[in-house]
Amino acid sequence: MAAQKFLTDVAGTITEKQAITTSAGAGDANKIVALNASGKLDASLFPAEQLLVAPASENLAAGDLVNVYDNAGALNVRKATNAAAGKEAWGYVEAVVTSPANATVFSGGANDGVTGRTVGIRQFLGVDGAYTETAPTASGSVVQSVGIALTSTSALLVRGVPITKV
Repeated sequence: MAAQKFLTDVAGTITEKQAITTSAGAGDANKIVALNASGKLDASLFPAEQLLVAPASENLAAGDLVNVYDNAGALNVRKATNAAAGKEAWGYVEAVVTSPANATVFSGGANDGVTGRTVGIRQFLGVDGAYTETAPTASGSVVQSVGIALTSTSALLVRGVPITKV
């Protein structure tokens, strides 16, 4: 569905214009914005300093929890996992990313790319970018709270400090 339209005065003439749903940068300054087809503001409408964009070193699914790391001197993104120290969750991705394309990492807010969550239950980092509702107990595993389930398909990301089990 196209963005809603509005009327504006252009050099004394009433003109119909359409709100934008994405931004190409400074050229879109002072324009009226609209929600995108997902009912959200597009990431391009937010300042770049609020988002991290880096190459993915592996394929990522929408909703994956991700780890940001130094890959031979370059910042990269990979799936976070509770199976190994150093691969804790720093954020999540909203879209599928095929390596080595850039991934946009969100460090907070509602992750609507999850499934099977129980409303109100604390979420922990699972394996391969997934959430789990049970903290791991195995020696060497990482316990990291990553938020709370808002619905069965949405979790609020609140990144906790990772602790490695001994």
